[in-house]
Amino acid sequence: MKVFIARNIPEKAIEQLKEKGLEVSINRSRKHLPQEQLIAQCQDSNFLILVGNAKLDSLFFEKCAHLEGIALTTVGFDHVDLAAATKAGIPISNTAGSLRKTTADIAFLLMIAVSRKAFFYAKEVREKQKRSFDFMQDLGIELEKKTLGIYGLGDIGLELAKMAKAAYGMKIIYHNRTKNEEAEKLVDAKYVSFADLLAQSDVVSAHVNLSPETKYKFNKDAFKKMKNSAIFINTARGKIHQEEDLIVALQQGEIWGAGLDVTDPEPISSENPLLEMPTVCILPHIGSATVEARTKMAVMAANNIICAKTGLEMPQVINKEVYMK
Repeated sequence: MKVFIARNIPEKAIEQLKEKGLEVSINRSRKHLPQEQLIAQCQDSNFLILVGNAKLDSLFFEKCAHLEGIALTTVGFDHVDLAAATKAGIPISNTAGSLRKTTADIAFLLMIAVSRKAFFYAKEVREKQKRSFDFMQDLGIELEKKTLGIYGLGDIGLELAKMAKAAYGMKIIYHNRTKNEEAEKLVDAKYVSFADLLAQSDVVSAHVNLSPETKYKFNKDAFKKMKNSAIFINTARGKIHQEEDLIVALQQGEIWGAGLDVTDPEPISSENPLLEMPTVCILPHIGSATVEARTKMAVMAANNIICAKTGLEMPQVINKEVYMK
């Protein structure tokens, strides 16, 4: 049986697949395959490990209905037409739980970097700009005892809450579809409405999946309800915030700063005014970019494929209803 891997992954996961008798084919280029090439590569394969966010739409599943399983190396799956996959009888798995610490690290890093204008000053140093001392120039803000509002207090949000509480004694409030009573006990988090989250938080950090409910949740109306001293952090998906509205909110002083590991679109345009703002820090979607996390994600994807090969249910299957047919 054959598995096609759409981009290179750690050797540990590849060896794991081979040990279980799978013939492995890999796209070792540093570029995503266009959809027609991905479809072509899948024609003589039984399984696919999808690396990155290439779109798997109804056309893909129509052309690749023979596949017996697809393992994503991502947690998010908004790029996959799950209804089409289920109709084709193809189980889809993700890597849920594999990157909570690494992504929380990035959110924490961005929160600190924005509060102290770190990227702005680093750029000054690189460009060797000279400045005279000004006691009141380009001051940052402190995080000690401030309020952290988490939109989506799941695994990643909880890790960030733990860090913020331990390092700065921050008060934790959150908004979810349902209460997270375990998190409330662990970090003394308080459930609030979305409106209260916006109004009360000194830092708002988004940790939700992209869905019709969360798409552009942070728009001009949301930013107007935030404190003008607030920081907005997004390490989830770029389309959770409306980028034009964020630019205006920052330009007009409706919020103080923003830290983004995700943008809309990705990669961000070099002409985007966010890149020149002193209270904005932007990273190129590196939330899971550690040796440990990427290895864990690849191994998890490989395990899902191995289970599918042996007729077992994928441990991280997203469309469980496919097994009910």
